[in-house]
Amino acid sequence: MNVVWGNTEKSTRILADLAEHAGDVESIARDESFWFQVQQAFTVDRSLINFNNGGVSPSPAIVQRAMKEHLDFSNHAPAYTMWRILEPQREQVRSRLARFFAVDREEIALTRNASEGLQICQFGMKLEDGDEILTTTQDYPRMINTWKQREQREGIKLTQIQIPVVSEEPETIVSLFENAITPRTRVILLCHVINLTGQILPVRNVVRMARKRGIPVIVDGAHSFAHFDFDHSDLDCDYYATSLHKWLFAPHGTGLLYVRRDRIRDLWPMMAANDEQVDDIRKFEEIGTHPAANYLAIAEALTFNLGIGLARKAARLHYLKTYWAEQLLEIGRVRILTSLDPRFSCAIATLQIDGIESPELVKYLWSEHRILTAGILHPEFEGVRISPSVYSTIEEIDRFCDVMRRIATHGLPS
Repeated sequence: MNVVWGNTEKSTRILADLAEHAGDVESIARDESFWFQVQQAFTVDRSLINFNNGGVSPSPAIVQRAMKEHLDFSNHAPAYTMWRILEPQREQVRSRLARFFAVDREEIALTRNASEGLQICQFGMKLEDGDEILTTTQDYPRMINTWKQREQREGIKLTQIQIPVVSEEPETIVSLFENAITPRTRVILLCHVINLTGQILPVRNVVRMARKRGIPVIVDGAHSFAHFDFDHSDLDCDYYATSLHKWLFAPHGTGLLYVRRDRIRDLWPMMAANDEQVDDIRKFEEIGTHPAANYLAIAEALTFNLGIGLARKAARLHYLKTYWAEQLLEIGRVRILTSLDPRFSCAIATLQIDGIESPELVKYLWSEHRILTAGILHPEFEGVRISPSVYSTIEEIDRFCDVMRRIATHGLPS
């Protein structure tokens, strides 16, 4: 097949072929001919190996093209073309995202990233001096700093629990949260997928435990949305925010905020909105002039993911993670700080080589081999985070493993 993903008509046909591809999920995860077609959808630089897709992902060619076309049209006469023609089309994107997440469209706000959505929740909640916030030591630093700012300005108290690395016992996680709750606990923040290790947390169990005590839960879904197959019913949370430029492959600077409908009124927007919007999810989108193109191209990213199929995508990502991890675990000095059980991780895993400093390893992989990874430095552990994506090839993983074997055997060159 001559794969020309930038052409919309041909891309549609290729997606249809992928969607109809026969075979069970596990066999397709190992079908390199299927994933070769997916790999051609991306315009990535093959002179390097990008294993930091957990930070931000490239978009497929069809998403890039859609955004550029919308941007070109915007610039014909922005006050008309952008505001009056393109901007109203955001509502269809809102509807499609709501369908994807299995919620009401009036519960979905379009944001610029997970941090913005989470900070809307964090800053928008009514908290008083002495109220307590419960989260973990492994939550995203920006979100922890947001609570710390409120702590300094308003006298609330931030409580952080430590969770195991690695964890394969959901009930232990729930108990740690439950035991840290006090009569002054007002909200819980937790990650769906921890960015440091790729650990999937038992969100639904924590939510239901907290709800019995009248405590809402904010879920940081930056690394989970479109990463594997789930929807809101699998979480049942009150608030959820994510970045769409990670695993959905949407344009950079796009995100989603979910707020349960009965929670919208009492959550202040980060930027002021009209009084008439008090119950309207769109009050969280009042950020001033912004491009329409980025948001409209989310539609192409949704179509791309649905064409692959989330179950098949998750199986492939888990297969790639396991493929490199099992090879490296044969080396005695290598530790994996992430469960390889698909219930507890998907694409992301973090490794550590005993006796080798992780920051130096990250630097060496890039400077000498053009392998892009993420260094993890945390007070409780350190490591190198590896996150391939659907465009990653087996040959790239083999090259990475070859380099890692040499390092584990001989150390880093002096």
